[in-house]
Amino acid sequence: MPRARLLLLWIVACAAVIVAACGNEPPEKEMQQAQGAIDAARAAGAETFAHDELAAAESALKAAHDSVAQNDYRLALNSALSSREHAMEATRQSVDRKAAARADADRQLTEAVLALRDGRAKLKAAETAHAPARTLADGRKAIADVEQAVQKARADILRSEFDAVPTALDAPVLRLRATMKDLDSAVNAAARRRR
Repeated sequence: MPRARLLLLWIVACAAVIVAACGNEPPEKEMQQAQGAIDAARAAGAETFAHDELAAAESALKAAHDSVAQNDYRLALNSALSSREHAMEATRQSVDRKAAARADADRQLTEAVLALRDGRAKLKAAETAHAPARTLADGRKAIADVEQAVQKARADILRSEFDAVPTALDAPVLRLRATMKDLDSAVNAAARRRR
């Protein structure tokens, strides 16, 4: 039993030294790691895609600095570790949400390109059917507007401004679809006249 007591006393003494060492020095390493994790989260787009989690990380790091100023190094350590965890979660959320936003933007762009292809085909059919000049002009204008919107949406995607894609595409694509109905009606009317 004396050996067990000596071993137990040695373990307790080592633990006391570790706790004392942690409590007597500022947790500089942990605070630097937290700042690095915050910087990585910002680089991943957390300001846009994980704002709340990034704000929690920054707040916890500020609390760590405040605790160091008050010589409460244990609280500073806890705050620094919390900051790092929040920052890492912000990075994870940013990556996931950015990927989802990218997929949505790509899907909307694909739908616009398909509408543009259909619009061109319907315009050609209306031209062949000698549709009214006003209907053809409206069709050409709607197609030109969607072509311009598609270019803008592609540029937005390249800049990772995925939330701008619906703004660029929604209205012009809706107008094109409405114009395509008019083009179809003009082609059908011309076909009925030929009978």
